[in-house]
Parts: sequence; C-alpha cells; structure tokens
Amino acid sequence: MIPQEILNKMDGNRRRYVDELLSFLRIPSVSTYSQNAPDVRRAGEWILNHLKRLGFQAKIYSTAGHPIVLGERCEMPGRPTLLIYGHYDVQPPEPIDEWRTPPFNPVIQDGYVYGRGATDDKGQFFTYLKAIEAVLAVESKLPINVKVLVEGEEEIGSPNLVPFLKSRADDLKADAVAISDGSQFTHGIPAITYSLRGLSYLQLEIQGPRFDLHSGVFGGVITNPVQALSDIISKLKKDDGTVAIPGFYDNVLPLEKWERDEMANLQFDEDSLKAYLGVQELTGEEGYTPLERKSARPTLDVNGIWGGFAGEGAKTIIPAKAGAKISMRLVPNQRSERINRLFREFIHSITPRGVTVNITELHGADPVLVSRDEKNVQAAAKAIETGFGKSPVFIREGGSIPIVNLLKEVLGFESILLLGWGSPDDGAHSPNERFLLDDFHRGIRSAAALLYELAL
Repeated sequence: MIPQEILNKMDGNRRRYVDELLSFLRIPSVSTYSQNAPDVRRAGEWILNHLKRLGFQAKIYSTAGHPIVLGERCEMPGRPTLLIYGHYDVQPPEPIDEWRTPPFNPVIQDGYVYGRGATDDKGQFFTYLKAIEAVLAVESKLPINVKVLVEGEEEIGSPNLVPFLKSRADDLKADAVAISDGSQFTHGIPAITYSLRGLSYLQLEIQGPRFDLHSGVFGGVITNPVQALSDIISKLKKDDGTVAIPGFYDNVLPLEKWERDEMANLQFDEDSLKAYLGVQELTGEEGYTPLERKSARPTLDVNGIWGGFAGEGAKTIIPAKAGAKISMRLVPNQRSERINRLFREFIHSITPRGVTVNITELHGADPVLVSRDEKNVQAAAKAIETGFGKSPVFIREGGSIPIVNLLKEVLGFESILLLGWGSPDDGAHSPNERFLLDDFHRGIRSAAALLYELAL
C-alpha cells in the first residue's frame, strides 16, 4: 500500500504539476507534418530532461523519422520491473476555426485543461513522471524497477518502432507494461481495458483520363472517377450495417455471454451519447447494442474523400482522379494482413470499367485480448481504487493502440496494463481536446499506487 506521506506530497504540489503540464502542451509536436519535426524533437528532449532530473539513465534515439526516448531507474534487484509507455506526438489541430481557444496555447476552464495533447497522450503519460517524482521525494528510491519508453510517432502508426524494439529488446525487458492512452468507461467510472480493436487503414486512388476533361465535350464516353469511387464505396456495406467484403467476418471471435451480460450492466446512456455527438439516432450492425458495436464488433468507415472541383462557382469537368481513405476496426482473431488482402480482392472485383485503382496500405494493427485474471491486472485494479476512490470496471475499447501489438509480438509481453485516466468525452483527435484536472491528479495517485501494488 502506498504511504500516506506520498499522497500528501502530491496534494501539496498540484498547482506545480499543472503548470508543468501546460508547458509540455505548448509544444506543437504534430508528427504528421514535416514542418513540425523540430517541435516533435523538442518535445522528446523535454521528456528526456525530465527523466534525467528524476535520476533516470535516459537517452534520446534518432530514427528514420521522429526520435524515441528510453530511460530506466533499476536499482531494486529481485523486484519486478515495470515498463511505462507513452507518446509525445499529437494529432494535427485542424480544423482550427472550431477551437474555442488556440490548440497550442492551453488554458484552464471549468476544471479542465484545453489543448491538443491534453488527454492524448501528453497529459496521461505525464502522470507517471509526477508519480515517480512524488515517490522519490519521500523515499529516495522506487519500490520497483521502472523503465520508460516514449515515442514521437504513435499518431502516424509508429513506423520506426519495430526496428527500435528489436534492437533494444534486452533494454526493454520487464514484468509488465503500463499504457495510459485511453479513457475511463465514462466520467467518474474508472476502467481497465482488456481488449482493443485492431486496424486496417488504406487509401484508394481511382485514375481515369490523364487530365481533367470538359464534361460537355467528353461526357458520355468516359468513366468518371468520382462516380466510380462512389459506386465502389456504396458496395462496401450492406443495408443491415455489416461489411460486404467476402470473408470479412470469418475469424471473428464471438462475444462471450458473460461479456454481453457485463456490458448490459454498465451505465451506458444512449441519450447522453446522442446529445454529445449531436445526432438523432445511433445506427450500425443489427443484433448488437450500441456499446457492443462501438467497442467489440468490427467496422468499416470512410475517413475522407476527394476528387473534382468543389470550389466556389462552377467548373464543369470530368475529374482525372478521385480518392478516399478507408479504415476497418478489427476484433480478436481478425488479422490486419488478411483483411487487407480481402479488401484488395473485393475492390478489384467491383471496380467499374474505364478506370484503374491503386490501393495503398497506410498502417494497421492486430486486435488485442488480455486476461483479466492476470495478477498484475489485479494489482492495477487496486491502484486505481486508491487513486479514484472506487474499483474500476473492465471494458473493451473500440480504438487501436499499435504499440500493444508490437510489445506482444516483438518483445513477448503478456502482462499489459491498459489504464485510462481520461474520459470518452475528452475530445481526443477533435477540436477542443481537454483533460479534467481532477482526473489528471487521480491518475498521478493511481500511477504511484501502482508502483507499490506491483511490489507486493
């Protein structure tokens, strides 16, 4: 059990912790934009300096893209080792005009900190550094060995992480890994995630004529790429909400009865969700509840589409090309590589005559399923109860965290603790992203308690 003196130390430093978080959030570490590469590195160096101040042996490693920070404080022989993972890169802030305050000038309003990266993932990761600081301030040593892995490419699919993990496998050995890059079940109901959906993310490009054509001169003799793309997209889903790709559901692991029973007992408010989303109706695959559909069933969505003239006024053309980005969320026993192959085969089979199609795999991840009975998971549940004042529920999460698959497949991790301090309505990836400061402080308390629970 965590000593009360450490909890008191955290309470006495709440304002400073927030000020430091604001400083971190001001760095516009958008990994997808090349012009922000210096900012991404600056965020990595910010973490590096913080770790060194905490007595970690730490180093920043350059990659073919953005750098990775690795540090360790392992001075307790015979005690367990915890690897803490986080990412310091953030999503692009666009559309800027939908932000009520500047995305990289964080502000505090109504108990929340608003800014890009507040909850995904700077704010949540930073709780571990403050927890470690509080423990060291009181006891000078940590109760277990701790390693920290922080990357700057999570938001673009972690393209350079696999070679790094392979080359540093010995340095990354640990008994468990903690990742806080998700959320509670809902506000005030903390959770441990035991399953993540996987991801297949692809881009379609439809090519017609060599250049845009006059629709009056050439209309009627050529296939319009935008129309062809529309036809293709219309055939990806059936009227009942299921994905139309042959074989897509073949390997889906069905939900267990106990899982469906537990989901049914969770306090899921459909009306509140509709109000938050600004929609009149929740739709999707028949035979499943909205909670089951959003967290435990596979999906297919069009994420973006382009082609032709969409500016002010008129320009009567047949466009030369059109494109779309498609994501498919996968559930346990589905594999991204297989789904990508099935997707390609289906797209080629339904592509209209007169155009060609090119399919690019952008990034992907396989789904994850973690045993709830594992002892470190139970230790995490006790730590969350210390931090949040109530026991967590166990949930499936609809999103994907590629690092989880990599840690399992490359390093062989089985004890993976997915502990979200934020809330589903924090707006990760959206304008006005935020993080409730009370949850930020509860996360710090939980992270510190975790170090002691894992030591038992």
